Amino acid sequence: MSLKELAKGKSPIEMFYQWEKNTPNAIYLRQPIHGQWNEFTWAQVGDKVRRLTNALYKLGFQKGDKIALLSKNCAEWIITDLALQLGGFISVPLYVDQTPETFRYILEHSDSKALFIGKLDKPVWDRLGGSVPEGLVKIGFSFHGEDGDFQRENEVDHMLADLIRSTAPFPESPVPADSDVWTIVYTSGTTGYPKGVVHGYRAPRHVGFRALDTFNLSNQDRCLSFLPLAHVAERLLVETASLYSGMVISFSQSLNTFQNDLISVQPTVFFSVPRLWKKFQGGILTKVPQQKLDKLLKVPLVRSLIKKKLRKALGLGQARIIVSGAAPISPALLEWYAKLGIEIVEGYGMTENFAYGFIGRPGHNKQGSVGKAMPENGFKLSEQGEILFKSPTVMAEYYKDEEKTREALTDDGYYRSGDLGEIDSEGYLKVTGRVKEIFKTEKGEYVAPAPIEAKLSSFKGFEQICIAGTGLKQPVAVVTLSEQVQNAPKEELNKEIVEFLKQLNSTLLNHEKISGVVVSQTDWSPDTGLVTPTLKVKRNKLEERYGPLMTALDQSGDTVVWEGA
Repeated sequence: MSLKELAKGKSPIEMFYQWEKNTPNAIYLRQPIHGQWNEFTWAQVGDKVRRLTNALYKLGFQKGDKIALLSKNCAEWIITDLALQLGGFISVPLYVDQTPETFRYILEHSDSKALFIGKLDKPVWDRLGGSVPEGLVKIGFSFHGEDGDFQRENEVDHMLADLIRSTAPFPESPVPADSDVWTIVYTSGTTGYPKGVVHGYRAPRHVGFRALDTFNLSNQDRCLSFLPLAHVAERLLVETASLYSGMVISFSQSLNTFQNDLISVQPTVFFSVPRLWKKFQGGILTKVPQQKLDKLLKVPLVRSLIKKKLRKALGLGQARIIVSGAAPISPALLEWYAKLGIEIVEGYGMTENFAYGFIGRPGHNKQGSVGKAMPENGFKLSEQGEILFKSPTVMAEYYKDEEKTREALTDDGYYRSGDLGEIDSEGYLKVTGRVKEIFKTEKGEYVAPAPIEAKLSSFKGFEQICIAGTGLKQPVAVVTLSEQVQNAPKEELNKEIVEFLKQLNSTLLNHEKISGVVVSQTDWSPDTGLVTPTLKVKRNKLEERYGPLMTALDQSGDTVVWEGA
């Protein structure tokens, strides 16, 4: 029986049983601690998972209880999640980058009865620890912090390692029903409190064997997990994909070791976000300036050698599937990597459809698009051009919010993505903007920011970008700077920005032309409240913060204004 046939109709935990039984001695998880790789076989993971499940039952938790999980990616994250599936508990994964207020809200709103506290940097727990509701059972992982030294046993009720050590393995292998709730994932919404997206086991059952078929995944593949597992994209492309394919997951020890970890693993499947691709680019250009790189790439004999060396140096020497997602990536950046022989395909989906939407296929990709539809995802465009989805991967509901659920779904069961799109004759989708993000300038003209932001991102000095301008004469760009140019002389950078805007505005309609750029002096991290944990810009919050500077720029006729200048 082929792997695809074996996986058809199976839930993730059923696939886990298969690997645990049939390949017990094969390596599944690789966790670095103090620079050493700790490897766990399927049998070892299975033993830990079964003991933890039994321990949770002995602590009094029952099937259907919600249990939250706060941790950076690590082997214990996967082990805990599998134990929750095995026991029929409902996982509530949490981002480590969020405000204490939102953290407490989710724990209370989700009715979570316990919280796993995992691999965290000390400042994260210092920030969030005081917001844990009274009476919530706290279970700590066996190590904490960047290098595994930060212990907080005195702040938790139980340690995961102790629970596993002192409990016998759970002997049964139950099979969940499609309608059983698997997880509640809180969306990092750009307005208000996050909404709890409820997914049953029908979602991963629909995804599993179709993903295997689309990307030809197998247990010969390997990946590096570093984007938050609390996000559905990493949960789908890494954790869930590993359970269906049997591929090996390695984790990154810390930000400081990330590049070395990536080079060590040399993944065959690699998923990242636009901001990291921009940082990779900056790192390369710091060592080999663009002018020199262009000259080297023009020499046929040198070109292939340079491409090979750069791919290996990045850690992508053996990568056959390289995906960018979570936010739009600049076509210029994709083209830049393509010249180095690195083909990045875009993926498009959302929490509400378990990231099962569109994705590019290596070797069959069209730049500027987010690829073709995944099999049987029930896609269509509304009359207004809004992207709609209807498949078993679409959420059951927003937890405890009937009104928002009704707003999100059409009468015939399609999920409203809120994104506008166009599809070409070959089936490639281009996302053209957000339904609610289109704004009107003083002249009464509507502006769609997303396409303009994509063009702006081709300027190598811009890191994060937001186009706004409600009520202004013309749109204004608010940006943060990449590390590459942060120490460049202001005067020199101003000239480059002015010249770039002249060229860009020549490609835009009159009402879209950008009057100028506001340069933020600080990065937009989630704790500023200006972006979500997945770095989606909160346009309304940015307009609040930078509104006076945007207005001053619009009225003064200047092209560049620096925050704090």
